[in-house]
Amino acid sequence: MNDSTEPIRILLADDHTLFRDGLRALFNSLPDTAVVGEAAAGGEAVELAEHLQPDVILMDIQMPGVNGIEATRKIVQTSPHIGVIVVTMFEDDDSVFAAMRAGARGYVLKGASQEEMLRAIRAVAQGDAQFGTDIAARLMNFFAAPRPPQIFPELTDREREVLALIAQGHNNSEIARKLVISVKTVRNHVSNIFSKLQVADRAQAIIQAREAGLGQQ
Repeated sequence: MNDSTEPIRILLADDHTLFRDGLRALFNSLPDTAVVGEAAAGGEAVELAEHLQPDVILMDIQMPGVNGIEATRKIVQTSPHIGVIVVTMFEDDDSVFAAMRAGARGYVLKGASQEEMLRAIRAVAQGDAQFGTDIAARLMNFFAAPRPPQIFPELTDREREVLALIAQGHNNSEIARKLVISVKTVRNHVSNIFSKLQVADRAQAIIQAREAGLGQQ
């Protein structure tokens, strides 16, 4: 938790330089916030978080190498006092819930106003959670609904979706088109799936997925 007499120390983790430039200029112009580091990839964010021990990290989801969700999980596991706010263009349920499961304490859309961004940072720096009214309502609906047992709980919802398409026989390019994401992002998901399921290749992943009932068209 941040000492209110000191500026909130912020680490920016986003692979878009212009976005980081804008946030840095904003935070460094205010008396109660200061940017102490910047990362352009998830792995770099994990290393800087360990070294700098910021109060708050603004974490993009889509980054090269380790994605923002996995980076958040690693940071929170080793430094649970650091408040991670996911800042993204995506407002789908999968992204929101994956961020929460990873340990994020805030979720702000990239189109948010400066006031909303600062409100989230100040709240999270004090140990609170800040997910916005629309996302809070969605969370209440989600947790109020009965949930069936989840297949492969170690996977994110998006990874489970990719695995189902793999089990249906789709290649990376086809998966990218279906999910409207880049082939590089698909490759990252596939790599994470192989690692989490402890399989060596696509064939082994397909066997596990089909045995669990995934991929049935």
